[in-house]
Amino acid sequence: MKASSIVGVGNTCRGALTRTLVLVFLATFLWLQIYVINLTTRDWPSQTTANETLYSLVPQELHRFLKERHNASATTNATSGCLTNPEISEIRQNIDRINSEQRVYNEEAFGPLSPDAPVIVVQVHTRLIYLRHLIVSLAQAKDIEQTLLIFSHDVWDPDINYLVQSVDFCRVMQIFYPHSIQTHPHTFPGEDPHDCPRNIRKEQALLLKCTNAQHPDLYGHYREAKFTQTKHHWWWKANRVFDQLTVTRNHTGMILFLEEDHYVAEDFLHVLRLMERTCKHSCERCNVLTLGTYLKTYNYYSDFSRKAEVTPWISSKHNMGMAFNRVTWTKLKKCASLFCSYDDYNWDWSLQRVAQSCIPPSKGAGAVPRVDSGLIAMMMRAPRVFHIGECGVHHKKNNCESTAVIAKVRNVLKSARNHLYPTQLTLTVAGMVPKKKLRKGNGGWGDLRDQDLCWNITLNTDLVLP
Repeated sequence: MKASSIVGVGNTCRGALTRTLVLVFLATFLWLQIYVINLTTRDWPSQTTANETLYSLVPQELHRFLKERHNASATTNATSGCLTNPEISEIRQNIDRINSEQRVYNEEAFGPLSPDAPVIVVQVHTRLIYLRHLIVSLAQAKDIEQTLLIFSHDVWDPDINYLVQSVDFCRVMQIFYPHSIQTHPHTFPGEDPHDCPRNIRKEQALLLKCTNAQHPDLYGHYREAKFTQTKHHWWWKANRVFDQLTVTRNHTGMILFLEEDHYVAEDFLHVLRLMERTCKHSCERCNVLTLGTYLKTYNYYSDFSRKAEVTPWISSKHNMGMAFNRVTWTKLKKCASLFCSYDDYNWDWSLQRVAQSCIPPSKGAGAVPRVDSGLIAMMMRAPRVFHIGECGVHHKKNNCESTAVIAKVRNVLKSARNHLYPTQLTLTVAGMVPKKKLRKGNGGWGDLRDQDLCWNITLNTDLVLP
């Protein structure tokens, strides 16, 4: 064979090999692209997919609570802070009327409330989407018809009112915090134009002669109404429910405190009753029952579904889905002076201080942690109350609908269905807990007007406000 022929054959072979390698590379690259797209789709479902999953888990008859209401006329103004003086006056009159009437919806269908039946109190602001899903979860709970469901509002919103008054699966009541920012937009407890700016130094404030110049908080900042309102509202609704409402004034059962961005398991009332009975027999010093947890993973399998932990009450761990009765409330109210004067705008951190330095440790049978604390919590390890809120006072995100979070919670509960409704609880007791050093408050509560308002709420005294 000639040399030129050998070279030609070699070139042909190398060309064929190169083409083959290129084709293999392209095929591999294409396969990887398709794989990555599929993987991404599985890990990050689209909003449509998440919504479809969510709605498929909701019984058809409950979809009405999830639907938008398009025929409200005054909703935009009510929640935007653009109310006129006549509109504010009308809202105040409506609030006074409803608080005075104390109407219990659906009482004719479900009869009078039993003295020891659970009462559920939901603190509501403006997050309608979350509230819809909470109501759907409550509607699916076993024995919900035995309860009284109280919605406590700090904003008058026609859409929210319409939704609440559409609830037909139990007794329902609405109460309205009367000293809100909405009804006092330019005067205390709202933002008075003569109030000191938050970050101004006291020396400057005194020269400026702003209203509260003498009373910054312990960090040198002046009050912000949007933060102080939450503590006022929580304290007002507790006083209102335990001591002022005719339907609950002599109530002896548990009062369960929820918020608009919570979600409950179908057996939460069953577990609450079980915890209440367990306290009487095995932990007389347990005086706060906690159904929620801030853990990101949940385990309902084996015996975890019936495990409860006994531990000193800690504000950042045991404030979700917490319940207590009149005995505990009486102890808390005796410490109202400390609660109202403690320089912290958080109601739960204020309760933490009360528990550590005002309420004496109670005596009773049953193993409890060796700690000097007036509040002892019994907390479910497998939660029956979940936090679904992605946005709130302290957190803002681009997407506040939390569709994926709600779908996750629903799927968790669906997979755990066979492990719900335990017949008894297994208590685990925290070991000896060292006494915590009393910490400084978070501030935001240095203004004497806030402290006076809080104290007048305790006394049920009509504070003269503009």
